[in-house]
Amino acid sequence: MKEILDKKIDNLSYEQAFEKLQKIIQLLEEGNVSLDNSIKYYEQGILLKDYCEKKLQNAEMKIRTVINKPEDSKKDERD
Repeated sequence: MKEILDKKIDNLSYEQAFEKLQKIIQLLEEGNVSLDNSIKYYEQGILLKDYCEKKLQNAEMKIRTVINKPEDSKKDERD
């Protein structure tokens, strides 16, 4: 439980954060968690969701930058 509720998520990869989020969802869906722990898991899940969304947005921005590079800079990279 402590590993899942670890608030230090800034150094996680997208995959690690998403895996933790999936574990939290599974625990909450199973319903075998106390109300107090459910609230803690929910709060951590929100943090992980926001973190994953931020990572995806950053990746999308990088991809758009590469796609929208002017043709001259693409030619220079190939030479």
